[in-house]
Amino acid sequence: MGILDIEVWGKDGKKHEERLGTCKVDIASLPLKQANCLELPLDSCLGALLVLITLTPCGGVSVSDPCVCPLADPSERKQISQRYCLQNSLKDMKDIGILQVKVLKAVDLLAADFSGKSDPFCLLELGNDRLQTHTIYKTLNPEWNKVFTFRVKDVHDALEVTVFDEDGDKPPDFLGKVSIPLLSIRDGQTNCYVLKNKDLEQAFKGVIYLEMDLIYNPVKASIRTFTPREKRFVEDSRKLSKKILSRDVDRVKRITMAIWNTLQFLKSCFQWESTLRSAIAFVVFLVTVWNFELYMVPLALLLLFAYNFIEPTKGKAGSTHDSQESTEVDDEEDEDDKESEKKGIIERIYMVQDIVATVQNILEEVASFGERIKNTFNWTVPFLSFLACVILAVATITLYFVPLRYIVLVWGINKFTKKFRNPYAIDNNELLDFLSRVPSDVQKVQYAELRPCSSQSPLRKKRSGP
Repeated sequence: MGILDIEVWGKDGKKHEERLGTCKVDIASLPLKQANCLELPLDSCLGALLVLITLTPCGGVSVSDPCVCPLADPSERKQISQRYCLQNSLKDMKDIGILQVKVLKAVDLLAADFSGKSDPFCLLELGNDRLQTHTIYKTLNPEWNKVFTFRVKDVHDALEVTVFDEDGDKPPDFLGKVSIPLLSIRDGQTNCYVLKNKDLEQAFKGVIYLEMDLIYNPVKASIRTFTPREKRFVEDSRKLSKKILSRDVDRVKRITMAIWNTLQFLKSCFQWESTLRSAIAFVVFLVTVWNFELYMVPLALLLLFAYNFIEPTKGKAGSTHDSQESTEVDDEEDEDDKESEKKGIIERIYMVQDIVATVQNILEEVASFGERIKNTFNWTVPFLSFLACVILAVATITLYFVPLRYIVLVWGINKFTKKFRNPYAIDNNELLDFLSRVPSDVQKVQYAELRPCSSQSPLRKKRSGP
C-alpha cells in the first residue's frame, strides 16, 4: 500500500526507446473494490495518462510444502469444493476455480555449466500469475517438492512450466519447457512430462514430474468463455522467422484449398458432372428451400457436431501430424536466422522486417481463425464443443418458438445499453471470444504430451553433445 510509479515509454524501430514521462499514484488513498478513474499529468512532458485502477485483495496464490498443501486436507478440500459447486455459480463470477500444482522433481536435465552440472529452478505461469521454486545447485536431477496454488480466472488457460539454470547476475539459461491446458489435467495423478524447446515444438533434454488438482465451477467457466481473454502482461516479442512465415503460408493454403474444393464440389453439382450426385443435390435443394425455417441453421450446425462426435473425421487425427511436420525445426535455418539478425543494423532493413512481420502475423491470425472453427466441430476440446452444442440447441428452440424481430430487438437493446449499464465494459464479440479459447493446429502440437521413452530428436542430440 505505497506509491505506484508509472513510466510511459515510446518505441521507435527495434532498438531506439525513449522515456516520455512519469507519474505517481498513492495506492493507500484509493478505496478497495472500487473502480477509480484517474487522469495523471506526466512529469517531464506535456500530456496526461488516463488510468482505471481497482484494488482487490489477492487470494489463492501461494507456495507451500507438500505436508501443508490445501487440497491434501479432506475438510479443507470439501470446503473448497463447496465454494465452487453449482449452487454458488452466480457468486463472484471472476473466481472460476483453484489449481494446485505439486512440482516434485526433474530428471536428466541439460548440463549448462562447465562442470557438467546445472543450478536448476522452476518457473510456473498461469495467465499473469508467476511463481517459482528455489534453486537447487550442482545437479541434473533436482527434487523441489513444492506445492503451488493458483486462482483460476479462465479454465481455458494453459499452465506453463519452465526450467531454468541460475547463472548469477546473468540471465538464466533455458533448460526446457512444457505447456499444459487446464482442461487436460488428470486430478491427483503424478505425470511425467517431456521438456520441450522454447517454441514447444520439439523434445528437449530431460523430464519433469508434476501432480496437479483442478477444481472449478463449470457454469462460471462457460460464462467466462464468452468474454475477452485476459491479455498477458509479459509476452515474448515475435521475431521474423522464415520457418514461421513458411508455416503460416502453408496453413492459409490448406484452409484456402478446403474452401476451394467445397466450391468446386458445388460447381460440379450445377454442371451435372455426376448425374446421381447432381440429382440428389437438386432434390435436397428443393426440399430445403421449400421447407426452410430460420431455426434450421443452428440445427444443421448441431447435426454437424453430432456427426463428428459419432464418426470422427480423418482431419482430426491428421491435423496434428500435419502441424508437427510443418513446425519441424531445421538447425541450418535457425543458424541462418541468427546470422541475419546480427546483420540487421540498417534502418531500411528494420522497416522491411516490420512489414514482413506484420504480414506474418496476419497470416497466422487468418490460419488460426480457420483452424479454430475446424477444431470446434472436431471436438478437439470436448468442453468447448459441448458448450457450442448447448448454445446451438437453445438457439434452435428459441428461433422455433420466438419471432425473429423479438430476438433482434433484445440483442439491439443489450448492445445499445451496455455502456450505460457498465461504463468501463470492454467492447467484445462473443463469437470471437469463444473461438479464441479453441486451440489452433499449432497450439495442439504445443500442448501435445510427448512420450518419455521417445528417441532423442536431432536438436536434443545436438544440445546434449557438448
